[in-house]
Amino acid sequence: MTTVTLAASAPKGVTAIDVPTTSNAVNKLPAAQKRAAKLQGFEGKVGQTLFLAGSGTGPAEVLVGLGPAAEVGADKVRLAAAAYARAVSRHSQVACTMAAGVGKVEAVDAVAAATEGIRLATYRYTTYKDAGSVKLKKVTLVASGRNLRAALAAANATVDAVELARDLGNEPGGSLTPEAFVAKAKRAASGTGVRVSVWDEAKIEKERLGGLLAVNQGSENPARFLTLSYTPKDRKPKAKVALVGKGITFDSGGLSLKNATGMMTMKIDMAGGAAVLASMTALASMDVPVAVTGYIPLTDNMTGGNAQRPGDVFTARNGKTVEVLNTDAEGRLVLADALSVAAEAEPDAIIDIATLTGSASAALGTGYAALMATDDKLAGRLEAASDRTGEKIWRLPLPPEYRSQLDSTVADLKNIGSGPYGGALVAGLFLKEFTDKTPWAHIDLGLSAHSDSDRGVTVKGGTGFGVRLLLDTLANW
Repeated sequence: MTTVTLAASAPKGVTAIDVPTTSNAVNKLPAAQKRAAKLQGFEGKVGQTLFLAGSGTGPAEVLVGLGPAAEVGADKVRLAAAAYARAVSRHSQVACTMAAGVGKVEAVDAVAAATEGIRLATYRYTTYKDAGSVKLKKVTLVASGRNLRAALAAANATVDAVELARDLGNEPGGSLTPEAFVAKAKRAASGTGVRVSVWDEAKIEKERLGGLLAVNQGSENPARFLTLSYTPKDRKPKAKVALVGKGITFDSGGLSLKNATGMMTMKIDMAGGAAVLASMTALASMDVPVAVTGYIPLTDNMTGGNAQRPGDVFTARNGKTVEVLNTDAEGRLVLADALSVAAEAEPDAIIDIATLTGSASAALGTGYAALMATDDKLAGRLEAASDRTGEKIWRLPLPPEYRSQLDSTVADLKNIGSGPYGGALVAGLFLKEFTDKTPWAHIDLGLSAHSDSDRGVTVKGGTGFGVRLLLDTLANW
């Protein structure tokens, strides 16, 4: 793991970085550096790096592009810092000169963004394999200004949470069972002020979580329903917010079986639940001003002898009956119960996050998550957090005219639409049936929860997408 610290000057004997460079500044470089830039094709674009040999015994330098000065924001700093960390990953200690700030970005925001970028880009999942090529142990940010240490601490708390979500997303489905997830949640929540409550199978049945029980029918591993609660210390909460995360620890598709390729990354199907758990563990350290309750329904979706069959009907927590025509559309079934439980607590808002549909990524690609909402103010909070964190979301509609696609001849609802198009929207409309009248937002991660390559602040494997988005939303409520 790479640690990030603050200092007023660069330590001696380590690789250094100059002030991150905008494309406008390339022509103002000294002659020798300008020549090196031309030879290496360095134009100051975001994430470009320019290596400069040190003179005598002085340290080598690396310039990192930020793009046009007028367009520099915290996310450009975050991306530049990620590129820098990869560029110097063979060194054990380096120093990064932030000056007073970067472009129009204040020093406090630049330090936070750089810390996130460096740590996120150097993350490695090491449970079953060593860290490999990343030798970078320590980065010293050379900066001055007010509140920098608080910004550093908040950024480190955020990245700690993202790393927890990534670790959970990378854990094999065979070892991250619902019970194992609960055990990890209890350890992660210990000392954070978050209260943990767990419903076992008997309690789940007593509480009428029909969707969770239906999905769990084909599994050897018993279901669990995890609740996490946080209340700010020494002040009245500004609001009560519920987070709901899909916790399918492995998704085979059930009897509507996925193909072999489709199953390869299905250990990631609990990424929404991981994002909720990880976010909950960071609330106290970030002094989040709202009371937050997280709900995570946990099960895998398997093909055992008693697995639910296409055509089966179950009764959800809120009393609505659901005809299951595709057992691979299981996430919405467990979320239906969790959303019902959340709505009954009468929070000011509900935000759910889930790897719910491939349709979201068909529309938006893997770099965006889809946002649907019944409340414009809540959607605006999430969109503002997206702009600040660089975790990209795009709002999609909840078309009332599509609701008829969920009509069933034998139950109140069916779990899939009637055609091949608009699957993400129809899934959102299904979830809406279980939110009562509470302001609600739905984040469909699609395929953004997993990356096939290192890019930007993500690394190959689980991305932890949504943690920074949720934390920023809650911190700025």
